[in-house]
This record gives sequence, structure tokens and C-alpha cells, in this order.
Amino acid sequence: MRTAIALLTALVMVCSVAVPAGVAAANPSTDSVNQTTENHPPDPPSDRLGWEDGYWYNESLSVTAEDGLNDTELDAVVARSMARVERVRGIEFNGSVPVEVISREEFREEQDGSSSNTSTANRLHQNVKWEAMLSIGEDENALETSESTRSATVGGYYSPSEERIVIVSENTTTPQMDEITLSQELFHALQDQKLRVSFNRSTQEGINARNGIVEGDGNLVDRLYGQRCDAEWDCVIPESDGSNGGGGNTSDINYGIYLTQFQPYSDGPKFVQQIQREGGWDAVDDVYENPPTSSEQIIHPEKYPDEGPVNITFEDTSSEAWSVPDMGNGSVDYARFGQAGLSAMFMRPVFASGGTASPVVGPRDFYNISNGGISDFDPLNYSLEVTNGWGNDKLYPYVTNQSAETNETGYVWQTEWDTEADAEEFADAYVDLLEHYGAESVAGNQSTYRIPDNRTFGDAFYVDVDGSTVTLVNGPNVTALSEIRAGAAPAAEPDPTTTSSDDTGSGFGPGFGAVAALLAVIAAALVSIHRRD
Repeated sequence: MRTAIALLTALVMVCSVAVPAGVAAANPSTDSVNQTTENHPPDPPSDRLGWEDGYWYNESLSVTAEDGLNDTELDAVVARSMARVERVRGIEFNGSVPVEVISREEFREEQDGSSSNTSTANRLHQNVKWEAMLSIGEDENALETSESTRSATVGGYYSPSEERIVIVSENTTTPQMDEITLSQELFHALQDQKLRVSFNRSTQEGINARNGIVEGDGNLVDRLYGQRCDAEWDCVIPESDGSNGGGGNTSDINYGIYLTQFQPYSDGPKFVQQIQREGGWDAVDDVYENPPTSSEQIIHPEKYPDEGPVNITFEDTSSEAWSVPDMGNGSVDYARFGQAGLSAMFMRPVFASGGTASPVVGPRDFYNISNGGISDFDPLNYSLEVTNGWGNDKLYPYVTNQSAETNETGYVWQTEWDTEADAEEFADAYVDLLEHYGAESVAGNQSTYRIPDNRTFGDAFYVDVDGSTVTLVNGPNVTALSEIRAGAAPAAEPDPTTTSSDDTGSGFGPGFGAVAALLAVIAAALVSIHRRD
């Protein structure tokens, strides 16, 4: 899927900063022939690499892209783009792939309402896990929020079940197609035809881990394709006003969800590029047979393939009033976010505040800066000090009555770390994050915190560090913590210097209304970075 990688990269282009052409993405293709678009061989007697449906990769086309493409023009652009993808990646298509161009408004209409076709258990599961990520409040619907984020950021997608490509255009009257976007979706079709693409879709971490190779390879091909458009190929690329990097309305983006899902698009191309440079495209193909098992392996390529997630043994110690929703259909009853998700959780405040808030990590920590600008190849650094050393995590949602329309919810989130020092660092940073959202220490309870109910994430939290294990417990109030996890929030002697958790207090915790445009976020971030230099 072509997501809004352009949202973080193209927007930087309109900032008053110098943006590098990219991070050393030297073309690893074996192509050494530099033919012009006017100099191509005659059609071959049979199909061959670099030629598809009557078009060579370096042919010029007589098309008018400004007013949208008619069927004949679209067929020609698709055929030539297929030939170019073959040329870049060195793999031959089995056959043609249908391509449809629709407006973003049409795409949004197709997405609307799909979240209603889900079970109560799944709705609760999704709500609790994204609330645990401090991405949505209890009054929000996680599935609807995910839909709006997807509708605002997707530039195109390939459907394996339908074996077709849909390109999403910003133009609602005469939809146009971006050949660079097309190239990536065509490569996804090629992956489906020729490479072993398998997904563990049971958790977000499983999706991110597999996307490290699937989207990493796709975005690297996309980049190499784009470099040739700049240097030697004429390409169909509609003009853009640069207002939001080619995506939809940025106010529809939930940054917690977006940043979590964005990780393989940022780290994946570099992960694949390193493998390609060391062993060629054959080595990249081999990764499909032995895909990454964690986002940590994509963030830290040296950990692939040997250092996978450690085993987690979880024991349910809740009272009878609380239970983990039964997902059914063989689905797992827990969530896993990995280092990608944990890092996104710490990044989110900067984006959600328009670049003004950085309670734990700031732009200097997570933007990859090169020559005064943000890298358009690997824009975000998910290797944060507070999440490095991740070993594994499992989050179990709890509800009081999963069949009712309204439920009390909570969770137990067990995280494992490489060392005790890593565990302590994460726990300390997590407490800082809670305090950013308005949490105060609860008098008489060790490691227990309360965010007032009038704030977005109003709840009770318990943070327990036991060696290299950090367990986070959440509930609607302090009493519920020990009902969800026996032993949580243990009573202690009252500390007269500690403020009661029932007082709303004046702890720092901004309201979350309309999300600031990413342009403002990046501009503010760059100002902050340069001021520190």
C-alpha cells in the first residue's frame, strides 16, 4: 500500500530548509544501459524483461495527464510502468494487472461504514489497545478513527483478493494518476505473483514486522523508479500544490495510529537496501522465505534474523468482574505493538500538539536530519533510547461486560526488556508521558497514578518494574487496578506531601481538538532543532 510517506517528506520541501535528495540511495539495479526515451529496440517476438503489452520501459508516450487519463492512455502508462518495474527490480510479471483511478472522495465513501461490520469483542479490543497507546480517548471509536486516518493518507493500494490496483487521486473531477505511486502498487502485484508474501495479521507488531520486507522492498523500488524519472525517464506525475504532501485532510489523521503504522515505510527501505547491497536482489528475495519477526529487526537490521522476541508467560489474576474479550475465529486475545508502537507512543505528543510539546522525546530525537533537512528516505528514527532493548510485549484488554453497550475497560500490558536498566528507563519515561497527559501520583499507593476524568486519558495507572519486566495496569479508578491485576496499586503509608489523585490539579495536559497540519509540525520541529544547534 502506498501510504502517506509523502506527508513527512514532501511537506519538508515547502519549508524554508534545504532537503537532501535522499539518504545515499545509490541505484542498486544491474542496469548499465542509459538509453533515452526516444531510443528503444523494436518490439520483441515474445515477452521479455523490460517490455510489457507493446511498450518498452524507455518509450515515450503521447498522453495528456493534466485532464486525467482516458482508458487508452491509462493502459499505455500501466504497461510501460510494468516494464519499468521489471527493469528496476529484475523480475518478470506473469501477466497484466487491472488498474482503476478514483478520487479521494470516492475512496472515503468506500471506506465509510466498514467498521460497523465487526463483533463487540473486536470493537472493545481495538478501543482498549489504542487507548493503551494513548492515541484515542474512551469516547472515541478506534475502528472509525483508523478508517479516517487511512482515508486521509492512502495514495493507492493493491488488492490480492481482487488482483487489481486502485490509485487514489486528489482530483475529484478528473482523477489523475501519479506514475510513482503506480510503480509501487504494481510491484506489490509482482510480489503477489512471484514472491512469497505472508502476513501474521493477528497483531499490529506482526503486520509491521512483515511490512518491513513487503513495504520496505516496495518503497525502495518506488525510490529507484523515482530517481530514474528525475534522471532519464519521462514520467506521468501530476502537479501538486504541496499543501499536504499528496494526502487527504490532515485533521483526519490520528498520529498515534499513523506513526505506529508508518514505521516499516520509514525503516523498511533502508533495511532492504542494506540486504541488497550485501547480497543482491537474490538475498532480498530470500528474506520473503524467512521474514522479520519483529519491528525491532527492521529498526536494528543487525538483529535480523537471529534476535527475535523473547517468550512471554502471562497469568490472568483478575477478579470475576473482569474478563478478556473472547475474540473467536481463532484470533488472539492480546495486542502486541513492538518497538515501533512504543516509539510511536512517545513521538505522538509532538505531532498532536503541532510541534510544541516534547515531554519525553522531541524532534531532535526522532527526525533523521541530513544536510539541514529531514531525510525523505528514512524520515523518522524509531530507535529511541527509551525503547531500545525491547524484548517483547503483550497487552491484554479487560472489560466488565463485553456483551453490553457500555463497558468499563482496562488492560494489563506486560513488556520484557533486554536488561534491567532498559526496563527502568522505559518505566521512567512512561511515567513522564503519563504526567504529560495530566497524571499525578496517588497518595498511599506505590507506583500508582491518576489522570483526572476531565482529561482525554482520564484513568488510573499502575507501573510495576520487576527485574527486566515492566507491567502496566490500567483501570477506570484505583480500586479497579487490583481487580484487573491482583496486587496492583498496593496500599502504603500515606505521604502527607503527595497530592490526592481525586484533585484535578494543574498538571500539564493539553486538550486535543483539531490536529495541526503536518506542515506546521515539521516547521516547528525544524525551528526547535536549529535553535538547539
